[in-house]
Amino acid sequence: MSAPVLELFKLSKAYPTPKGPAVIVKEFNLNLAPGEFVTLIGHSGCGKSTVLSMVAGLTDATDGAMILSGRETNVAGPDRGVVFQSPCLLPWMTAFENVMLGVDQVYFTAPKAERRELAEYYLSVVGLGNAMHKYPGELSQGMRQRVGIARAFALQPKMLLLDEPFGMLDALTKMELQEVLLELWRRNKLTTLMVTHDVDEAIFLSDRVVMMTDGPEAEVGDILTIPFERPRNRAAVLADPRYQEIRNHLLTFLNERSHIRPSRITPPTMESVTVPERSPVPGGAVSTH
Repeated sequence: MSAPVLELFKLSKAYPTPKGPAVIVKEFNLNLAPGEFVTLIGHSGCGKSTVLSMVAGLTDATDGAMILSGRETNVAGPDRGVVFQSPCLLPWMTAFENVMLGVDQVYFTAPKAERRELAEYYLSVVGLGNAMHKYPGELSQGMRQRVGIARAFALQPKMLLLDEPFGMLDALTKMELQEVLLELWRRNKLTTLMVTHDVDEAIFLSDRVVMMTDGPEAEVGDILTIPFERPRNRAAVLADPRYQEIRNHLLTFLNERSHIRPSRITPPTMESVTVPERSPVPGGAVSTH
């Protein structure tokens, strides 16, 4: 098996308070395989975005380690492309110039023509071929988010980090951009970590869904592998009888089990296990009833 692209080992984050450290995330463990698409879900405030921010190098971890492509790191870098809920575009620059800003910084030794081609290519792939020279104020929210996605992919990073990138969009635009994202992901096979509140979005996009327990001291509560083959067709996924089972599993965790922290469950010992009385039954078999 290939070595993981990302390894998170007991990653923790705490903030100082007058009453002592407030632990937001505690000993978060997770590995991502090359080209894998993993989604984090959980209730608001459980630390999903904190985990993503630590992986991006935008927030310092209090404890634990992060290994990216075999090297330990704790700082931000162009090897991770980030797309936020709001794309944070510079309003005085066109969509093309916003993408070029990152491309010029990362590929400053490449010929200018190649850098321009790179920006134009990803803006065209996300559907902005005819709008790349418009300013953010001239673009809809969905179009601005397309610029953010193009900017992240244009850096050609080792990992893609998505922090609820479709959370501010209407349902139709959200579905359109999910398809755009999957097409770009299929072409580039970037290892991806995404945060979302949307259970259906997590199922449709992911290879695995990581369910986080409630905060404070949030941790990995459960991990579910999504069995649908790729490339995915939304109608086929929704019609698959496994879809509702998967959805129910995720909702049951969020509604009934998100408060349970696996690390606090003490495994049974031999001394604590009660063995039921057994009575002989005909034929030498043993009954436990």
